[in-house]
Amino acid sequence: MLKKSYFTYIATNPHNTVLYTGVTNNLTRRLYEHRQKRIFSFTARYNVRKLVYFEEYSDIGEAIAREKQIKAGSRRKKLALIKSINPQFEDLLVKEA
Repeated sequence: MLKKSYFTYIATNPHNTVLYTGVTNNLTRRLYEHRQKRIFSFTARYNVRKLVYFEEYSDIGEAIAREKQIKAGSRRKKLALIKSINPQFEDLLVKEA
């Protein structure tokens, strides 16, 4: 049986002014959904389309707990987290492909 992966991620808009934290089992599909703006939501309204941070988990409960922890943190903490692995705020989905 294949090991299932879950991701906690932070995405932003092209100007890096909005931060969105989410959880998914498929980063590529989820970012595609954000970019297509098919559902009116926070991410569509604020043009969230760039993956700038993610963590991988094998347990959905751990991924959700981490998402809640990140969401509860200040903007400053989120920025420090992103900068710890991606100081230039590059789109990590492009690098992954």
